[in-house]
Amino acid sequence: MNRRNNLSAARSAKTVAMTMQLGTGLPRFSLVVVIAWFGAMKFTSYEAQGIQPLIAHSPFMNWLYDVFSVTTFSFLLGIFELAAAVLLSLKPWRPNASIVGCVMAIALFVATISFLFTTPGVFEASAGGFPLLSLAGGFLIKDVALLGLAVWTLADALAARQAASPSIAVADVG
Repeated sequence: MNRRNNLSAARSAKTVAMTMQLGTGLPRFSLVVVIAWFGAMKFTSYEAQGIQPLIAHSPFMNWLYDVFSVTTFSFLLGIFELAAAVLLSLKPWRPNASIVGCVMAIALFVATISFLFTTPGVFEASAGGFPLLSLAGGFLIKDVALLGLAVWTLADALAARQAASPSIAVADVG
């Protein structure tokens, strides 16, 4: 019976280890796919026109259309998003580059979440308004989860950098 318990515990430990490995790689590369996909879409007229009302109604970003055309801004945002995706993906080989990509992703998601508060029509008026989201609101709210994922990937990349350079000590707080 003891041998059977040992085998079961070993299988359980192996399953946990494999799940942990999948649980650290899958979220990062899922985020890479989402950011890269949206970044690539920024090179289309459809997406440039789609983000135009979000940017135009933002008190933080509407000035960008004084500097860039709708298409040029969309292209620049696409380049930024694709760069963030590539940098995020480098964590296994270049944790420091991935840290930069994570910070870029965090900035993207904070900016997108701000549109929840600045874009008209985010809450579905015909259904009673807040907290009921319109299609645009539903599109924007996903970035709350993506922001959490980007913060997690930042912590993961920081841990990888520390593991690669044991001389980087964490300050003893307390």
